[in-house]
Amino acid sequence: MSEKVLMASVDMRRALARIAHEIIEKNKGTKDVVLVGMWTRGVPLAHRLASAIQSYEGVSIPVGALDIGLYRDDISYLGLKPVTQNTDIPTDITDKQVILVDDVLYTGRSIRAAMDALVDLGRPKSIQLAVLIDRGHRELPIRADYVGKNIPSSRDEEIQVQLEETDGVDRATIKEKQNVKSKRFLR
Repeated sequence: MSEKVLMASVDMRRALARIAHEIIEKNKGTKDVVLVGMWTRGVPLAHRLASAIQSYEGVSIPVGALDIGLYRDDISYLGLKPVTQNTDIPTDITDKQVILVDDVLYTGRSIRAAMDALVDLGRPKSIQLAVLIDRGHRELPIRADYVGKNIPSSRDEEIQVQLEETDGVDRATIKEKQNVKSKRFLR
């Protein structure tokens, strides 16, 4: 399978605008809403959502960045040494509506790690989840509150989100994983 574009820049912009409106509607405004992006691509997506919300509501929303490296459950399993980023939450999250933002929701394990990290920082009134793409294949009972696009995919496929802030381009693509042999060639 060659690389296929799932979302172009205009698709991302529309999806984020819709998610911003949904966040405002579900939370009955912006009071006590805090956006927290997960490194790496969740952080710029959270900033984009905050910008959209500000343009609609005229209110600035606090935006934080969350590192989940030390909370991952596969560190010892894979023998990984976590690469850590800065966690920077600009406000106390206790009794706040925290919107956790990430690019792709897959197994749910990263989101579980992020919730553990958030709870170590305070006791939010609620934790909601906003993702640009939900690709299915959950291993944990986690569901996004706000989804830009649902993309049914195979476990043998890889979805990659690229953002202007981190990659120089806005797009999401899907392709067959490089290390997986195609089943059509196996006998």
